[in-house]
Amino acid sequence: MADPGSWIRWDEPRTELPETADYRAALLAARERTGLDESVITGEGRIRGRRVALVAGEFGFLGGSIGVAAGTRLADAVERATRERLPLLATPASGGTRMQEGTIAFLQMVKVAAAITDHKAAGLPYLVHLRHPTTGGVLASWGSLGHVTSAEPGALIGFLGPRVHHALYGEEFPSGVQTAENLHAHGLVDAVLPAASLAAVTATVLDVLCGRQRPDPGGAETETEAAAVSRPAPPAPEPAGDTADSLRRSRRPERPGLRDLLRHAASVTPLSGTGAGERDPGLLLALARFGPTPCVVLGHDRGAAKGPAAPAARPLGPAGLRQARRGMRIAAELGLPLLTVIDTAGAALSREAEEGGLAAEIARSLADLVTLRAPTLCLILGQGAGGGALALLPADRVFAARHAWLSPLPPEGASVILHRTTDRAAELAERQGIGAPALLAHGIADVIVPEHPDAADDPDSFLCGLAALLGAELATLRTLDPRVRTAARRARYRRLGES
Repeated sequence: MADPGSWIRWDEPRTELPETADYRAALLAARERTGLDESVITGEGRIRGRRVALVAGEFGFLGGSIGVAAGTRLADAVERATRERLPLLATPASGGTRMQEGTIAFLQMVKVAAAITDHKAAGLPYLVHLRHPTTGGVLASWGSLGHVTSAEPGALIGFLGPRVHHALYGEEFPSGVQTAENLHAHGLVDAVLPAASLAAVTATVLDVLCGRQRPDPGGAETETEAAAVSRPAPPAPEPAGDTADSLRRSRRPERPGLRDLLRHAASVTPLSGTGAGERDPGLLLALARFGPTPCVVLGHDRGAAKGPAAPAARPLGPAGLRQARRGMRIAAELGLPLLTVIDTAGAALSREAEEGGLAAEIARSLADLVTLRAPTLCLILGQGAGGGALALLPADRVFAARHAWLSPLPPEGASVILHRTTDRAAELAERQGIGAPALLAHGIADVIVPEHPDAADDPDSFLCGLAALLGAELATLRTLDPRVRTAARRARYRRLGES
């Protein structure tokens, strides 16, 4: 891509190694095999004489997977490109989140999406060229936020990898759906380009986009200002308990969902659809009042599970996320707090979801939520599997019910990726730190809402107390200075997983 002699590497060397023996061995082998220290490379070069920042993925390094180190490297590079006012070209090739690092790796998508959103808000072009393969969390974050997006001919591009789909649902994913050419035909990428054409096309695009850059708006919040927001004192640590037991409890058909919670709110007004001709039964959108505090509520509409790793009866599709983003816009325009509720066994996995831009909608939801000016509170109420859950997570405060959880995939899917069997799902769920106590320990959740012992056994008592807790927290968030509060949210996700 870069003009001869113009490439300058930005990366600081990565020498740290994980404690887990098998992961450490795999990381060392990847470094030996590729000559790289991580799965992404960042730097700058000139493309037809124009200075451009570049970030690239290397699939040969642990499948191009993104963990804390790679996520931090990406965010650092995007932020540097923004400071130096450089257009940015990303060329991902990745299977998605690094399963060996679990949920904390999954959350790296938030910091990268936030950095890219800042870059674009500064009037700087962000271009994406999707290489073979680009799937999972990479497609659902930095792979789907470009002003202009191209793809490599014949590239596999999709939200869920075919091997995991087969293992979870017992059938092959329809052929021909997750290809660059099919996505181009459905308007999800702008062009299918061979590598030999990419530099010339990039130069042509930047000749247009760079001529229309807005002046730097300035006034961006800093982490120093963010520190001025006092976060609530963490509750006493809860025992780790049995994550497998929480998984079982979260999947009970009797467990209360968002509709049940809204019965304990006042003045509930359901809203229907995106306002643009789409409606997704997998997402519920409403105006409501918890105690004295009005808010916009959006969340997963829980359905009866079909099996231990099956999606809910109402899986969230791309239209549902566009519906969610309508709720975010309402909150921002009217100055209302936003409550998001996570309770899903997985996003919609189908031809229609892929062709409808599910991954891109997850990326846009992440970008919108982490930068939203309105006060935000997220409740992880039950299951929290995959990008459909993460899309509703970034918030000023995050509450988690005691038996709720958050994971890059259903644990059965993660077990397939690492062990080629679903039999080690419970073991892997514990190792990945997906349960509520681990989310609290990692700073992903701020408060664990007790269950005595299970919300499904006494839903009314649980929901009554929960509604009061949510109303009080939403009222508190409304009193905070918006500029400082949003800066604190950004700083929270920027630091997540870093020592």
